[in-house]
Amino acid sequence: MRVACVGGGPGGLFLATLIKRDRPESEVVVFERNRPDDTFGFGVVFSDATLGAIDAADPVLSEALEKHGRHWDEIEVRVHGARERVGGMGMAAVVRKTLLTLLQERARAEGVTMRFEHEINDPAELDGFDLVVACDGANSRFRRMFADDFGPTAEVAAAKFIWFGTTYMFDGLTFVHEDGPHGVFAAHAYPISDSLSTFIVETDADSWAAAGLDAFDPATPPGVSDERSKAYLKWLFHDQIDGHSLVGNNSRWANFATRKARSWRRGNWVLLGDAAHTAHFSVGSGTKMAMEDAVALAQALAETPHDIPAALELYELRRRPQVEKIQNSARPSLSWWEHFGRYVRAFDDPLQFAFHFLSRSIPRAKLAVRDRQFAERVDRWWHERHGAPPLDTPFLRLPGRRVTATDAALVGDDGTEIPMAPFTGRPSTSGVWIDAPGSEAELPQALAHVRASVGAPLIGVRGGTPLTRVLVAEEARLAHGLPAAIVGHYDDDAAATLLLSGRADLVGVAE
Repeated sequence: MRVACVGGGPGGLFLATLIKRDRPESEVVVFERNRPDDTFGFGVVFSDATLGAIDAADPVLSEALEKHGRHWDEIEVRVHGARERVGGMGMAAVVRKTLLTLLQERARAEGVTMRFEHEINDPAELDGFDLVVACDGANSRFRRMFADDFGPTAEVAAAKFIWFGTTYMFDGLTFVHEDGPHGVFAAHAYPISDSLSTFIVETDADSWAAAGLDAFDPATPPGVSDERSKAYLKWLFHDQIDGHSLVGNNSRWANFATRKARSWRRGNWVLLGDAAHTAHFSVGSGTKMAMEDAVALAQALAETPHDIPAALELYELRRRPQVEKIQNSARPSLSWWEHFGRYVRAFDDPLQFAFHFLSRSIPRAKLAVRDRQFAERVDRWWHERHGAPPLDTPFLRLPGRRVTATDAALVGDDGTEIPMAPFTGRPSTSGVWIDAPGSEAELPQALAHVRASVGAPLIGVRGGTPLTRVLVAEEARLAHGLPAAIVGHYDDDAAATLLLSGRADLVGVAE
């Protein structure tokens, strides 16, 4: 069997190694347009809990993290001059270039042929191969070239991000928020070696433009960094990094795109890693996902060694649901980063802000398993302000925060009712029902209904999805100061999480 991997990133190198190890008689060639030591970006980070499948296939990643990486158990949230730390978040990171070097060595030792500075310009160059794996990244040329077969789509986020390094040594994954003169900026930072940390900055488009960071020409050839943004962000985060330098490496602003494909296969061609799918970097590691793709594809090839189309079908059948689960779980986190400036300004208590941030993807009970003391601090914070646990705290005329919802009322455990009416666009003395949409693309109309309901005593949010319900409720609470009830299928832990995080004032279930 002759196999071509187009792209020499971690996914392509790992797949080539696994195939050559399992089938030594095969010819496996990696084509990479850059030089062996070229790499864009700085470090890659992994959760301890997600490395099982990669380790079972080959321990190269764990060895790289153990020998060359940095490990931590806590993450830190910095906001309003305070620092909140939460444990039980075991993670590790390594310099991307180091990982690539180790993967190249492993592939070379197995007998993989690597052709660097070799760009495939015409797919016909690969006609002699039995299998062609397009692992050429999020901007895959071959995904675009064969768009009719792969059916690619991309959902582009509004927030801007830029990737730097810094000589300031963070001691773990740290989220730094700065409300500056032009808007709110945030950094995702983590150590990757003994002398360098990754430093990814996000902001909204208005703050980016107000700071004058929109002057860099995106047509500038790859490799050149945006020096004006580098200088501005070093100034803005000066105190957070103790005056240390920022380090550029093809550092320029971009908008994150969540990429999907209708099919990952066309004949003997297949997509792998970012070429097939992406998930926001605040939750999903693209490197981890690509290496897991490699494991799944190698296994499928081993199970159907004489039928490549069947192996590719098996690979996609098994791997796609896992990828979609990651993408779906990344959705609330991506949304949080689309709105984080609002949250920085709305939550003046650093503890509640940190809980709001963490609970975008981890409910209170799971946070308590990871760090019991942090969860108990949040519980005490609520009790000191309200005199009761969240679900038992009175609100308006109701004895607690759990309610039953009918079309005409929200009903407390003691039978007390708050009248409710559907949205009409006219002033209302009763609570107003807002129907959340089924997708974020349809949110503008629901948010407009909230704005038109200012003056109502309460906004009730029903229908839609868990995420769109929250976004509508937050529009009411944080943008307009209106109490909000969220109605859905929530157990006590989910209900308490909504209350503690400031996403809702009441949590209901439909009658």
